[in-house]
Formats: sequence, structure tokens, C-alpha cells
Amino acid sequence: MEDQIGVMLVDDQRLFSESLKTVLESRSQDIKVVGIAMDGSEAVELARKTPSDIILMDVRMPVMDGVQATKIIHSEFPHRIIMMLTSFDDDEYIFEAFHNGATGYLLKDISVSELITSLRAIRAGSVLISPMVATKLTSRHASSSELVPESSQTGPPWVKLLSSREKSLLRYIASGFDNKNIAAELFISEQTVKNYVGRVYTKIGVHNRIKVMQLALANIRYLEKE
Repeated sequence: MEDQIGVMLVDDQRLFSESLKTVLESRSQDIKVVGIAMDGSEAVELARKTPSDIILMDVRMPVMDGVQATKIIHSEFPHRIIMMLTSFDDDEYIFEAFHNGATGYLLKDISVSELITSLRAIRAGSVLISPMVATKLTSRHASSSELVPESSQTGPPWVKLLSSREKSLLRYIASGFDNKNIAAELFISEQTVKNYVGRVYTKIGVHNRIKVMQLALANIRYLEKE
């Protein structure tokens, strides 16, 4: 199948990984588990030998944790999508994971159908973040000096470059909405949202969704002005 999604599973609980492999492949025709690793070190070696579209990475594992493995794999294979799938929503894990190249961070309490939908969405270019994680992520640097506007009256220069629609879109990004949900909220197509997102990134001068989320939250009061 040309559009099949090759997934690598990384988790120190073999029963979980093998069960997830069975469920993913039985519940979807476009997802194929191409390999399973039991810790971060195995994940790095497997990533070097086995091509995959998405790596589902646990956080806490022996030998090498998922955050360190993500850093190494991302440095060697920057276009490989790494999505954290874990039970832990500790702040430091979240921030380090994204800093080291993770594209998504989901908690294991999601349903199988949600996970399958998430795999398809992240393959299509979305950033997938559990709502609780998104709140922590965007709140982390909301008051940091690099995000707070120089002028309390006008906000950063890029705000003036945004149209009303683009400001509206940024407010949704700040709340952790992905492109599909933004499209539903604004009653426009997902492709139109992607076009807007591209223009917004260019105007802001940032092409990292997580950083854009943080900037949008830090300047939310200016995005509410028309």
C-alpha cells in the first residue's frame, strides 16, 4: 500500500508493545509496525537499521530514556517523526522531549481509535499534544523574557502584519488546537488552514509549531485586538 504508515514502537513493557502492534494492525489497513525496541538505546540502533515514518516513544525506560533517544534519532534523522506515548506528563519530560525534536506528546489513556487517528494526522503534518500537556507546554514560558513583547502597548512587530483571520487562527493554536479542529471551528477546509498557518509562520519568522504556540499565548492580549 503506497500510503502505508510504518510505525516503530519503543516501550520497556513488551506485552504493551506486542498488544499495541496487534491492535493497530488489526484495526487499520494503513498502519504497519515495522519494529519494536525495549529501551532508548535499542531504539537508536533500530532507527539506524529500519526505516519508519513514525516512532512511538515511551519516556521512562532503562539503559536510555526516551527523551535522550529522541535527541539522538532526531539529530541523525531529522525528518523522522517521533511522537511520545507515555503515562507521564511531568513538565521536564514534556519540555525536553519537544526541545529534542519530538513532534507530539500523547498520554496512554487515549483510546486505540484516537491513537490511530493521531498517527494519520501527525503523518499529514499536524502536531499532536494531549490537552493537559498542551496547557503545561504553552504556560511554561508565557512570562519569559524572550516571549514577552518589548512594548506593552503595541505588542511585537509581527502582530501588525497579521490579518483578523490569522489572529483568530493563532488564538486557536495557542489553545492547542490542531489544523483539523481549527478548520471545524472556523468553517473552512483543512487545506485552507494549512495555507494560513504557512503565512503566519512566515510573518512571525518562526517555523516550529510549539514555539508559535508559546509566542501566541504570550501575546494573546494583542491577538484579541482587531
